[in-house]
Amino acid sequence: MVESEERAVKIKFSKMHGNGNDFVVIDAVRQCLALSAEQVRFLADRHLGVGCDQVLVVEAPTRSDTDFRYRIFNADGGEVEHCGNGARCFMKFVRDQGLTAKDEIRVETKAGIISPRFADGDRVTVNMGVPRFDPNDVPFDAPQRQLTYALPLEDATLQISVLSLGNPHAVQIVEDVQSAPVAAQGPRIERHRAFPARVNAGFMQVLDRGHIKLRVWERGAGETLACGTGACAAVVAGRMRGLLDETVRVATRGGELLISWAKEGEPVWLTGDAKRVFEAEINL
Repeated sequence: MVESEERAVKIKFSKMHGNGNDFVVIDAVRQCLALSAEQVRFLADRHLGVGCDQVLVVEAPTRSDTDFRYRIFNADGGEVEHCGNGARCFMKFVRDQGLTAKDEIRVETKAGIISPRFADGDRVTVNMGVPRFDPNDVPFDAPQRQLTYALPLEDATLQISVLSLGNPHAVQIVEDVQSAPVAAQGPRIERHRAFPARVNAGFMQVLDRGHIKLRVWERGAGETLACGTGACAAVVAGRMRGLLDETVRVATRGGELLISWAKEGEPVWLTGDAKRVFEAEINL
């Protein structure tokens, strides 16, 4: 028992959330840290660990034109490319921790450079990058790009929009998001053979041209209260199908996000809150 305690590493972290999408955020600039997949799963465990949808790690930049490096680990321990709600919490974290005094920063991610900035109060706006639609960029097994695709499941064939925002998304339109079969279809869409890197599954209800409701089954995390990239992907999919205006309010189970996208070839902008819940230490 004493030997295991001596080997334990104590780390400081913050528990944060963006619209209910919750995170363990760790400063790896001032702490020496290299998380294993097992440690990520422990931190994310809501019974045995801290509990979160994703673990976010703040690192020193590897490029001279950026302020930080931002790494995202899903609850299953896998590292992923992008997280919009996480990016907002990342911005608030580095400001609250005194790691930067800037109102806007440039951050390296696995998907490329993002530039979160403070809007007002705890609200943060993030340039989420330019959506990509080529199936090879998602990746998605299809011979050519289409507006929508038929995705066969065992008991249904879905019409989905497919795109990448640094991570893969499949968005379908449903009549009532509350009764949508998210728990039943989400895992099957996530692991469908047509998506070799798996996929985030979005269920979108269009209320009017400026307002949608959304639920997302996230790759490696299950259904979350909100998904930032999922909200962006849903608005992009709706705009491509001629259903939505340039700026759209997205109602998630965790609150509302504001998404703006002008046209193909332009970046998507995401605005929403970032909240700190508590700070603590834990032995790993």
